[in-house]
Amino acid sequence: MDIRNVTQTLTAAMTEDAYRVGLFPMGNPEDGFVTWHRPARRAILPLDHFHISHSLRHTLKKAAFEVSFDQDFEGVMRACARPEEDSWITEEFIEVYGELHRAGKAHSVEVRIDGALVGGVYGVHLGGAFFAESKFHRVRDMSKVALAHLVFRLKERGFSLLEVQYLTPHLSQFGVTEITNREYQKVLAAALEVRCDF
Repeated sequence: MDIRNVTQTLTAAMTEDAYRVGLFPMGNPEDGFVTWHRPARRAILPLDHFHISHSLRHTLKKAAFEVSFDQDFEGVMRACARPEEDSWITEEFIEVYGELHRAGKAHSVEVRIDGALVGGVYGVHLGGAFFAESKFHRVRDMSKVALAHLVFRLKERGFSLLEVQYLTPHLSQFGVTEITNREYQKVLAAALEVRCDF
């Protein structure tokens, strides 16, 4: 069990403090509380080992889309919440992460086709660390495009850590790997000392 705490509320200050010590929150809409997680093994995407498949490389070269940053943070969050499902991204999360976004501590990548939002990813940024929270697509491969452009951006800006919480078969295709929580704490501490602009 990776839950380390349970609270009735969520604030921007609580959330930022949690990321700094290796915790992250998830909402529980049915019960109305927030759980705080610290997995024994953490999934990270080494920025120098991002794997781009042949099909994704072809999609990126074709560039039949437009990519932007921080142009529709709330729109990306709401799309990731998937309103048709019982998502952990509650209205409280949208409000709190929106506050972090306005403070320059959370960012989004948007992918559009003909002006319509078709893919994206968002997460929290502290120092040289980026904590990717969720991504979505409405057109095939557009979440992968968003992730690729996030990686390109982080590498360009000198970031040292891209954390993605849990390793899944889907994420493993990009080069995501797991490290122990002890290793993660060391990597996190070093990344927080780096000053990077998103």
